[in-house]
Amino acid sequence: MLIDERLEIETPEGTLLTLSLAGPIPRAMAYGIDLLIRLIIFAIIAFLVGAFGNVGTGMILISLFLLEWFYPTLFEALRNGQTPGKKFMGIAVVHSNGTPLSFNGSLIRNLLRTADAFPLFYLLGFISTLVSPRFQRLGDMAANSVVIHVENAPTAVKPDESTATAPDWPLNRDDQLALLAFQERQAQFSEPRQQELAQLAYPELSPSLALQRLKAVTRYLMEGAR
Repeated sequence: MLIDERLEIETPEGTLLTLSLAGPIPRAMAYGIDLLIRLIIFAIIAFLVGAFGNVGTGMILISLFLLEWFYPTLFEALRNGQTPGKKFMGIAVVHSNGTPLSFNGSLIRNLLRTADAFPLFYLLGFISTLVSPRFQRLGDMAANSVVIHVENAPTAVKPDESTATAPDWPLNRDDQLALLAFQERQAQFSEPRQQELAQLAYPELSPSLALQRLKAVTRYLMEGAR
């Protein structure tokens, strides 16, 4: 996480979309999980059809081809850019403009894994992710895709039943936006983090009292907007 960066994209509607780019470490861990899954599936298939002679050998080779090339492609194209390994690591592949990964995009980035694997152990792909400002390997560059962290959907914020209190300073537009952002995102923060933010507004109060006052002011603002 320390080497991850954020990619800011302005949508056609003028909204600023911020994506958290995944670095090579979580991507490598996701690949390792997917590789283990594929090896287990391959071992099961080989065990079941190995006794069928040449037919069994042919089925083993076909399954090896499908697992190598279509396992990541189909999962990424049909499961919101996530293989099981990526889902476990909380990352996903999207296009560089933030849109969901298309089937063609997934196919291109996975076909070029051969180039990324050159000369051994995905060395070229690893170097590419370190050099690229967006942590893109060669397949990502060709498919115009990036790998991002998938943030958990915030839980619904329960309405604050405390008494609404008018602010003791005139609210400008930036103050109102900051209070509304706190109201929308407070469920994502721990209690100590909420208190820390509240003390920015009320440094003279204790952390718990500052948070209580901030929630009361936020409730006052929300009621005034109704």
